[in-house]
Amino acid sequence: MYKVVYGIFYLFSLLPLFILYGIADFAFVILYYVLGYRTKVVMANLETAFPAKSDEERKVIAKQFYRNLTQTFVETLKMLSISGKAFDKMYSLDLSAVNELLNHGKRIQVHSGHQMNWEMANLAFAKNAGSRWVAIYLRQNSEIMDKLLLRIRSRFGGTFISAQGFQNEFKKLTESQYMLALIVDQNPARPERAYWLNFFNRPAPFNGQPEKSAMRNKASVVFVNFEKVRRGEYRFEPVIITEDASQLASGELTRLYRDFLENSIRQQPANYLWSHRRWKAEYDTSYSRRWVDDKPAPSSGTDQG
Repeated sequence: MYKVVYGIFYLFSLLPLFILYGIADFAFVILYYVLGYRTKVVMANLETAFPAKSDEERKVIAKQFYRNLTQTFVETLKMLSISGKAFDKMYSLDLSAVNELLNHGKRIQVHSGHQMNWEMANLAFAKNAGSRWVAIYLRQNSEIMDKLLLRIRSRFGGTFISAQGFQNEFKKLTESQYMLALIVDQNPARPERAYWLNFFNRPAPFNGQPEKSAMRNKASVVFVNFEKVRRGEYRFEPVIITEDASQLASGELTRLYRDFLENSIRQQPANYLWSHRRWKAEYDTSYSRRWVDDKPAPSSGTDQG
């Protein structure tokens, strides 16, 4: 069955981008106007993040988000067959400073969020990294889609380890130099073990393992700023946050990432994955020892920070 699905998607990927973008425009109409796909979640998230904006302003952001989402889908589909030369025309990425760290023997963690197009960013880094590119991913519920996405993500190299099997692989990984890619804005599976801090002024859990592994291995940490220049063109800007994470205090790297991600989202609010239920977990006062924000912890789970 996988070969059949792969064959269909591959044939679609051979279509010129302008036709694929036409399909994306049609999909936008279906998702937003006909199905109303997660529109309540999107609007609620936008109200949390941008309370000062009017409903009309948030609707403008929401509509552009759905356009960006459908464009991201067809762009990712295109990655099945695109040539390396054609792909290089779709992004800009300067890894000279990062590769200089590699030349000095540093291990590097690259932290990013669900900004579009994160799949293209993975391919761009894998193609240009001066060391082994290792990415952690969450398995899809569908085995067919999981295999298809892995095929896309590995088009230009890289090693991919599922989050479920990461602990078994991590020790071997740290025995040599690496660039480890982590999307670290996802909801942790166990909020009671997460770091808690405000995200757009509302308490949210952040996985503490990326910070802890960086500190434990004295890794350099790079955050990535995403900019959508125009349809089909992106700028991925790596920013070196620290050359040795072990020099930072506990919780500091997570706070720095939160600040960086918020600022990046504010620059292009429609380019973030607002359909994700980011504030699904409610803060509980029993989590107070896990609170790492520089602002005081909420006095109750209903406080908004």
